[in-house]
Amino acid sequence: MPRMPVPGEISQDPAGTLTIVWDDGHRSRYSFRTLRERCPCAFCIDEWTGEQRLDPSKVPQGIHPKEIGRVGAYALRFTWSDGHLTGLYTFKFLRDICECDDCARRRASAPPCG
Repeated sequence: MPRMPVPGEISQDPAGTLTIVWDDGHRSRYSFRTLRERCPCAFCIDEWTGEQRLDPSKVPQGIHPKEIGRVGAYALRFTWSDGHLTGLYTFKFLRDICECDDCARRRASAPPCG
C-alpha cells in the first residue's frame, strides 16, 4: 500500500484560503468556507449514514480558522471563528477533497466504488 503524503508547509492567505504543500510536492488550496462546510465531525456529518447535518447556509460569511494544529501524524484540527472545533481533518480526507484540476480529473476517471 502506498504511503499517504503528509503536509509539509501549511499557510493561510488573507483572501480566505488555506494552502498545503504536501511532502510529495503536490499543492492543494482550500477555501476556509469549503473546509468548514465539509467538516467531518459527527456533529456535522451523520456518522451512520454519511449525510451532511450541517446546513451550509448557517456557516457565517468570513469564516476563518483561529487556530490550526496537527493531531499526531495523521490529521489537522481547526478551531473556527464560529467556535466549532471538533472536526479532525485527516490527511487522507484533505487530499481526497483537493479541488485542483489534477485531483478533479483523477476523481472523474476513477471507477465507481461499490
